[in-house]
Amino acid sequence: MKTKLTLLTLILLALPAVVSAHHGSTSYDMDKSVTIKGTVTDFQFVNPHVLIYMDVKDANGKVTNWAGELTSPNHLQRLDWTKNTLKVGDEVTMTGAPSKSGAPRLWARKLSNATGELKTGGTD
Repeated sequence: MKTKLTLLTLILLALPAVVSAHHGSTSYDMDKSVTIKGTVTDFQFVNPHVLIYMDVKDANGKVTNWAGELTSPNHLQRLDWTKNTLKVGDEVTMTGAPSKSGAPRLWARKLSNATGELKTGGTD
């Protein structure tokens, strides 16, 4: 019985750390906004967050692969997203909060493609 109680205590003590570790936007500077335009290289409609990778050319023609992170597939499905919403080769424009580390990543708040703006559940 003492072993079970000790195990339960350890689990309950560790739970807040696990819960606080999963806050998708904590590594992004939510006070800033950047807009990028490029070509989708990968679209992952997976948990815990949907990911969009895209090649973006700068003013000098240098290509950088950016990652855009969105909310969960469950939330996006309610906004009519599917695993086929984006395809490799699609041209998209993404606006969102840049990575605090300076990495080419952003927390996507707005996204548009050739058919118009796609609802992301975020605001900018």
